[in-house]
Amino acid sequence: MIDRWLQRPLAEDLCRPFVHILFGARQTGKSTLLSHLLPTPSLYYNLADPEERSRLLADPGAFRRECEALPHRTQPHVVFVDEAQAVPSVFDAVQVLYDRSRLRWKFVLCGSSARKLRQTGANLLPGRSLLHRLFPLILAERPSPTDAATPDAAATSFVLPIPATGVGSSFPAADLEERLAYGDLPGVVLLDEADRTRILSTFATVYLEEEIRREALVRDWGGFVNFLRLAARESGNVVNYANISREVGLSVATIKSHYQLLEDMFVGVHIPAYSGSARKALLSTPRFVLFDLGIRHAASGARPGVDLVRADPGRYFEQWVVLELWKRLQYLGAGRLSFYRTRGGAEIDVMVERPDGEIVPVEVKWTQRPAPGDARHVEAFVREHSAATEGFVVCRCPRPMRLTPHVTAIPWFTL
Repeated sequence: MIDRWLQRPLAEDLCRPFVHILFGARQTGKSTLLSHLLPTPSLYYNLADPEERSRLLADPGAFRRECEALPHRTQPHVVFVDEAQAVPSVFDAVQVLYDRSRLRWKFVLCGSSARKLRQTGANLLPGRSLLHRLFPLILAERPSPTDAATPDAAATSFVLPIPATGVGSSFPAADLEERLAYGDLPGVVLLDEADRTRILSTFATVYLEEEIRREALVRDWGGFVNFLRLAARESGNVVNYANISREVGLSVATIKSHYQLLEDMFVGVHIPAYSGSARKALLSTPRFVLFDLGIRHAASGARPGVDLVRADPGRYFEQWVVLELWKRLQYLGAGRLSFYRTRGGAEIDVMVERPDGEIVPVEVKWTQRPAPGDARHVEAFVREHSAATEGFVVCRCPRPMRLTPHVTAIPWFTL
């Protein structure tokens, strides 16, 4: 078991007398983490198992009766349900049992999709549950080679510091190209490089296609596969629903529904345009980013690898920075991520609204030698907006350097 950033906060929360729901995409390590924190549950249900799933679907009352059969004791019985969204009636049964006795059972529900729950109006136990999210690895869990060489000197985090939680072990160090080529899924980064491409391709085929089809009952399967490949290729760009509709041959409404499906399955996120500016010419169409670069490559039909990254490194570097900051904000439980672009041509890659309300504009450049010109839009934004006091250019420079009065260039591993 390699420690995760969420491990300590989740362990502390699990001691509280609530129902606990952990959401996250497949292969982010949810089951592994919970199995480590809950090694001996009184009851364990794996609803990814077709036999177990069919049994509870055929007899919705079986789950409640089996929980009731557990003997009374001083400590609560842990009931762990994996892929709980597959049988939405489990949530109703949990509410009945929890309302009857908060201390007899401790329910921990794990899921990789909110689609079916939202469509069926499933009970997410408001007022009774704590919701947790697990994501692919962040820098705090997977050091850069620079950090690994100096383990006693933690790297400074300039843009969005995230509290240390006593992580005692970490995943293997990786340079930037490796991260951009294969992504940050825990199971993938532990594989030999020769196996990563095959595993990522299998994920894209088996999960992003077959699992999504089963989950959503997509009628035009060929259209959806074409949509998925195009959405992966366009990951990181502003979404043009009309163009995608014409290219795929599906209605704009269907395209929007498919994007929502990807977000419901936790494999993508919409990044809105920044709306806190006094300017009136800001674009309002969001960007959409798949949750992991390795999956993005495989789903687009490309072969994940360093050669792919070197053909267009700046594009993938920007997406990696967006995802890293987005994951940190989700763990912090506050703040917001957006992008800035005006019709007049001013553009900033990432706008970070910190939990304290401060706005931090961030430009992403592949260069190793940043220049003041790389900071011009960020500098202008800081000067024009009182909510912003500093900005950054994230790049591959070896050390931080001041570019303009309000903008500092920082190495990617100090993000």
